[in-house]
Amino acid sequence: MIGIIGAMDFEVNGIISEMTDKTTEVISKTEYTTGTIGNIRCVVAKCGIGKVNAAMTAQTMILHFKPDRIINTGIAGSTSLHTNVGWVVIADYVVQHDMDTTIIGDKPGELFLPGESIVSIPCDGDMVSALEKACDSSGKTDHITGTIATGDQFIGGNERRLSLNERFGALACEMEGGSIGQVCHINGIPFAVLRSISDSMSSEDDGVEYSTFSRQAAEVSISIINEYLRSHGEG
Repeated sequence: MIGIIGAMDFEVNGIISEMTDKTTEVISKTEYTTGTIGNIRCVVAKCGIGKVNAAMTAQTMILHFKPDRIINTGIAGSTSLHTNVGWVVIADYVVQHDMDTTIIGDKPGELFLPGESIVSIPCDGDMVSALEKACDSSGKTDHITGTIATGDQFIGGNERRLSLNERFGALACEMEGGSIGQVCHINGIPFAVLRSISDSMSSEDDGVEYSTFSRQAAEVSISIINEYLRSHGEG
């Protein structure tokens, strides 16, 4: 079974609508929908915005539904001058940019997990490759693979976006993937993050750009996740 988590309705509804043999269960006020796409059993949840919501949903999904893998999907802001609205970013690593204990000598983004400290959490290589193939076969948009940065902030302004690129090598920023990655890493569950760019490093107002393109960008992510499940879900 593959677990799929998105923050908002419009990031997951297009996946749920493709499922057959659907059942829904509510746990801690969050809906988990199980079903089949292609030959792949899935459980899909809308976690809500932010790191705590995402982590709670991922841990509950792991304990209750026992997925073999988890994908976080949805939209993101660009932190690169070379990544445009509608492009897809596939994470090879996730970081949490708002974790900051540098004043006492720690590294930017350093996380303190059971038995280890870590900044960049690696995504599963086989899942990354399969998602790249799904992007290619879908023909929907350009895609790039690299670090995605997570924090409990909507990052606006080119200066703040560029700082994430400079500090972490991040190509995109969002508010859930890094915490889902942390939960999966601790539990030994392979995971991946795929995001479509809804707002970019440009002269446009970030809020206006987000409002204009967020749903369009989410449809790109949805189409690629559905393609992955139909054609590459065993990878």
